[in-house]
Amino acid sequence: MDSVPRGPEQRRSGSSTEPGSLRFGVLGPVRAWRDGEPVATGSPQQRALLAALLLREGRTATAAELIDALWGEEPPSQALAAVRTYASRLRKVLDPGVLVSESGGYAVRGLDEGALDLAAAQELAAEAEKARNTGDLCHARDVLNRALSLWDGETLAGVPGPYAEAQRVRLEEWRLQLLESRLDMDLEQGCHAEAVSELTALTAAHPLRERLRELLMLALYRSGRQAEALAVYADTRRLLADELGVDPRPDLQDLQQRILQADPGLAEPSAPMTEPVAVPVRPAQLPATVPDFTGRASFVRELSEVLAAASGDEGRVMAVSALAGIGGVGKTTLAVHVAHEARPAFPDGQLYVDLQGAGARSAEPETVLGAFLRALGTADSAIPDSLEERAALYRSVLDGRKVLVLLDNARDAAQVRPLLPGTAGCAALVTSRVRMVDLAGAHLVDLDVMSPEEALALFTKIVGEERVGSEREAALDVVAACGFLPLAIRIAASRLAARRTWTVSVLAAKLADERRRLDELQAGDLAVKATFELGYGQLEPAQARAFRLLGLADGPDISLAAAAAVLDLPAEDTEDLLESLVDTSLLESAAPGRYRFHDLVRLYARACAERDEQPPSERGAALSRLLDFYLATAVGVYAIERPGDRLVDGLEPTEHPGLVFTDGSAALDWLYTEASPLLATVRQAAGTDRLRRGVDLLWAAKDLTESGANSHQYEMTARAMCDATHAAGDARAAGRARTVLTDVLLVSGRIQQAEEEARMAMELADSVQDAAASSWVANNRGLICLHQHRYSAGKALFDQAIEGFRATGNRAGEASALSNLSRAQLGMGNITEAVEIARHGLAVYLEMGRTMRLANGHFAVGVALAKAGRHNEALDQFSEAVSIFADHRQRLWEGATNFRIAEVHLAAERPSHAAQHAEQALALGCIGGDRMRGNVLTLLGRALSALGQADRANACWREAVSLLEQNSAPEVSEVRALLTPVT
Repeated sequence: MDSVPRGPEQRRSGSSTEPGSLRFGVLGPVRAWRDGEPVATGSPQQRALLAALLLREGRTATAAELIDALWGEEPPSQALAAVRTYASRLRKVLDPGVLVSESGGYAVRGLDEGALDLAAAQELAAEAEKARNTGDLCHARDVLNRALSLWDGETLAGVPGPYAEAQRVRLEEWRLQLLESRLDMDLEQGCHAEAVSELTALTAAHPLRERLRELLMLALYRSGRQAEALAVYADTRRLLADELGVDPRPDLQDLQQRILQADPGLAEPSAPMTEPVAVPVRPAQLPATVPDFTGRASFVRELSEVLAAASGDEGRVMAVSALAGIGGVGKTTLAVHVAHEARPAFPDGQLYVDLQGAGARSAEPETVLGAFLRALGTADSAIPDSLEERAALYRSVLDGRKVLVLLDNARDAAQVRPLLPGTAGCAALVTSRVRMVDLAGAHLVDLDVMSPEEALALFTKIVGEERVGSEREAALDVVAACGFLPLAIRIAASRLAARRTWTVSVLAAKLADERRRLDELQAGDLAVKATFELGYGQLEPAQARAFRLLGLADGPDISLAAAAAVLDLPAEDTEDLLESLVDTSLLESAAPGRYRFHDLVRLYARACAERDEQPPSERGAALSRLLDFYLATAVGVYAIERPGDRLVDGLEPTEHPGLVFTDGSAALDWLYTEASPLLATVRQAAGTDRLRRGVDLLWAAKDLTESGANSHQYEMTARAMCDATHAAGDARAAGRARTVLTDVLLVSGRIQQAEEEARMAMELADSVQDAAASSWVANNRGLICLHQHRYSAGKALFDQAIEGFRATGNRAGEASALSNLSRAQLGMGNITEAVEIARHGLAVYLEMGRTMRLANGHFAVGVALAKAGRHNEALDQFSEAVSIFADHRQRLWEGATNFRIAEVHLAAERPSHAAQHAEQALALGCIGGDRMRGNVLTLLGRALSALGQADRANACWREAVSLLEQNSAPEVSEVRALLTPVT
């Protein structure tokens, strides 16, 4: 990273600028402030003098140098007098002692650290360079962004003279270098799609800067846009030939070739793995390590480093590493493997004991100590009787030796403490299902399941490459069904290895049945269920009940508040129970306040619930409380986001309360965090008496699909509820489920499917006189007509929706339909009426405050004003809309608004701005799915064509044609006409 020289003499020692001190800015107009208030810096020539002194970084500038800086080779006759006048005036407005006379010249001295924006930018750039060199890219990017934010327009704006012009060029070059460095780090951290928008604008502004073109090509390639990346190269080559008569530099040519060859090295870079510290090993008590040990490289390295530190010459303390994890996760296998690797570092022996902590009768510490003392050469007659004396003798015997002790399957810290060595040079490895948080000084390691790659590698080692290689997908299904748990994988693989007539697919099919999966996972004396049974048998009654009931919920995890609803307990009591289950490794703490089961443990918990939960009705009651919790909370979030929307009045009532939010941001945090478990709870309601509540919960959580964050999962849930309501013959629930599915299809741009679902939804809603659903379906059908360019039909449907919303007092619905009616009027050519109707809708939204839907009102007004050719007014409306959509995390709407902004800029003949906003729309995604993406690419191509980038424009149009053809969009013929050969 390039930097600009700094002048330490310019700044006083000490901290940053204090109140009352002066601050100066040159990265923009030349300005000065005192206590945050502007200080008058005079005429342009006077500011030029100040800038020249500030940029000399505390060094003296002679009068001749200043004259040359201000006027160059043709100074006025009174130049010297003018310089003295400017200096005198500046001295009067600056603090005493800041502008000093010296040796016939002048200097600026005594400024606080950071008082000059350029100096602050230099410090930040140096800090960023240091952070990058140490691999801390996140910090480096953040610091560079802070440095770049110090620029406020053109450097030395409005300052005359040759010196100012030279400095402008120099500092602009430095700014671009910083930008390139930050963008380079953006790509290193995987922010490819986000970088494309900024790089598109920068290459338009600096078309001959090849490094920016190189970064844009790489960003496009990593975003899956290979054709555009190659088109950028073609545009660049043609531009350089036309403007300069040269070819692209070798780095750019090399990148083009690597893109053509799909070079894997262009993929997102990853930090090279460091080799694990070699930690050899010894005594004879260690069990044999398994020959097919697989994966766990990071844990092996971490534990090996701890053991190496303990055994080294500089080791001053005895090391204890405690591995905790669920039964079957491979704690013993890992500990034994690491212990064998560490044997050479412990030449005086290795001790091992199974403490049987998961069984009914765990090993007594005094018995273990007796065995250890004998193994260390102590005669039976010398072994004392009491635990304390044995422990003291054990520590004395180990003093001065290098011994590794492996304490396997410990019950708790109390069982382990007497067995720990007490001197430097020794180390202990402890495995347990319980986290040893109360074992002082222990290095705690939480062992999780294997990664999919590790799991497949272990399965392949046991079964054989030949059998697995021909059925890789089935093998992945097997290890996934095993929940990537090493014990389960070993059992499944061993069963397959022993049955030569089975294929991998046969085993996968057997494990696909969740009800029999645990029974299938046993081989010889190995059984997953038996491993879990040991832990479950040690639970207190309240813990066992919590374990059973929480296992009934289908979500990937569960929050503390949701768990309290399932258990029907206060949050404090629930947390105590859940944390105790975490300590036993039967439950995992996914994040603060969130918990999850391993997949196989969840199946076991459900089996326990079916076997042990009394009365049996409590299982359904627990899930009913969970659904009530989600529905009550989601209704509250909906009401905050959409005040005045009466939809919530027509939803199913709940008996169990939910959370109450007063802050919109916290409400949205909850909704997006809970998306997966919430949708899983909806799916679990299918086929039960909770069906209607499940559908209503899905409807109340509709923000999940409009935001784009959970669209696929939301759609799958909506389709499942459509099937369930049809099977149940519940017309009211079926109509609402199909209304929800219509919303999903509209958001994704699948208009034909949406039309069919909306038709069925209308029939069902009308058949049961569901007024809430009928109005929203009419609104959706109107939107479908807009997409089909059937504007008169759309107007009639929007009028129907407005009438229905007004009849039920649904002001938010009325505003939505008015906004949509405005677009129908635009399609019919009634622009004046469209603007008026859109403003009416906005006025209704404004009555309800700055809510998410207010953005839709601004959006509709912006569209109407843009059609009327009132570009600046339209941009103001879109700016309001995009700000609100961003605040409410409506990514797809934010993208759609950027598309509209790009349209306005292109109409106003600002193609560079249009391209930048079109790229932002592509990065964010848009309401309308692939069809809308095709429209965005069409617009981007038009902007690029106007910028002279014909190859990349054609690449955009070709992709647009493909997307629009797939969606049977009527605008495809217009885009085909844009495609022209590049000469």
